[in-house]
Amino acid sequence: MTDYSDVEQLKLYRLVPIAAPSDPNWDNAQNQGEVVVRARSSGDARVVAAEAELDFTEIDALPGDGNSTTSSSAFRNEKLYTVVDETNSAYSIDGPRGVVDGTVRVDNIRPTQL
Repeated sequence: MTDYSDVEQLKLYRLVPIAAPSDPNWDNAQNQGEVVVRARSSGDARVVAAEAELDFTEIDALPGDGNSTTSSSAFRNEKLYTVVDETNSAYSIDGPRGVVDGTVRVDNIRPTQL
């Protein structure tokens, strides 16, 4: 049984794409497939996955003056991804907060002009 009184107690969550490939919301973000993360809550699971993506603040590109792009991640869009409790015993609940399985691409920042 999970002890929810400990705020650092982590659980496993699976982020699953739910939008159709033709959904126009994918025009703003790439489908990264399913990702399993270790996080504090389902909301935190979205943040963990988004933080694994490349952010404008990590490269020499605008907006680079403290304007993060993690809030625009597909993982944070409820129309694109759903979050479910991961009950697969193949993953350990013990470990640091972060991505456990799946590939989070770091080519998510694309130029608007070529």
